[in-house]
Amino acid sequence: MEIGSKIKALRLKRNLTQEELADRCELSKSFISQLENDYTSPSIETLNDIVTALGTTLKQFFDDKQEKIVFAKEDHFQREDEDSTVTWLVTNSQKNEMEPILVELKPDGVSESDMPHEGEEFGYVLEGELTLVVADREMTCKKGDSFYFTADQVHYIKNTTDRMAKFLWISSPPNF
Repeated sequence: MEIGSKIKALRLKRNLTQEELADRCELSKSFISQLENDYTSPSIETLNDIVTALGTTLKQFFDDKQEKIVFAKEDHFQREDEDSTVTWLVTNSQKNEMEPILVELKPDGVSESDMPHEGEEFGYVLEGELTLVVADREMTCKKGDSFYFTADQVHYIKNTTDRMAKFLWISSPPNF
């Protein structure tokens, strides 16, 4: 890896001159120039100061594998059963802080009952009407409605209509 060219690319991306970067790191402009042209190598401490001034970390600087941000339809994972189709919208979201899924609940369908757990749940109804059940409370949600609750009680969703219901459901932390 050519450290100098990577520093230069980051500097230019941030619209900084060599002098501006040098000032932010308490270095000389000539040192930054020598570094970018691979005539010298920085200490770990100096490199850390430089990448911090460039808005990144040493780990990100050396990590050639970038975090996936956009998930195409072909990345999604889907599971169907007799009552519903569940689509995981973010691959490997179990390692993240939240897990978004898309649920299509057939007429008279019921989602799996979710036992009490730490965290929170959020939902947004995209189509149809559904009944949110949290402990002994039943609440009707229609297209355009959203719901939000702590997940410390048994909860599930049912569709008591004769039309398909479709909703976005986000769990934090992941629970599905």
